[in-house]
Amino acid sequence: MTPWLRLGIDDLIRAMPDEGIEDGSLLSISQAGQVEVGPGWRALETSWNIGVASIAVSGTGVIVDEVLLEGGASQERLRTAFGGLEVFWVGVKCDDEVARAREALRPDRVPGMAESQAAVLHEGVAYDLIVDTTNATSMSCASEILAKTFTVA
Repeated sequence: MTPWLRLGIDDLIRAMPDEGIEDGSLLSISQAGQVEVGPGWRALETSWNIGVASIAVSGTGVIVDEVLLEGGASQERLRTAFGGLEVFWVGVKCDDEVARAREALRPDRVPGMAESQAAVLHEGVAYDLIVDTTNATSMSCASEILAKTFTVA
């Protein structure tokens, strides 16, 4: 089996200079968990998306683990960067209570972040498939995605 890469928003954030979060010039996260992008964010995001697309163009499969902070507008920026690449869009959702419980287990999350993001990140986004992880395992969701991609291809 050919290996694929999983790249996502958390990888981009880890690669950013710490000052960009400390001074809010790239990204800021309020104590209530709201994420705001700073004036320098869009240039980094564009470069990142083009880089991920270049990996895919070279023939390597890529799973993009993205949080569409601006819903459909974020998806459109990805579509533009990915040009003519074949993309299978999967939305991942779960019940609010489950999201809060999972968020509490992650030391890199601010309480309220999942709730504030859930209100906007799916708005205006077109998916090929939506999986609900409330009661499903990651393996069952992966199986559902694989089954759907092979029926679409």
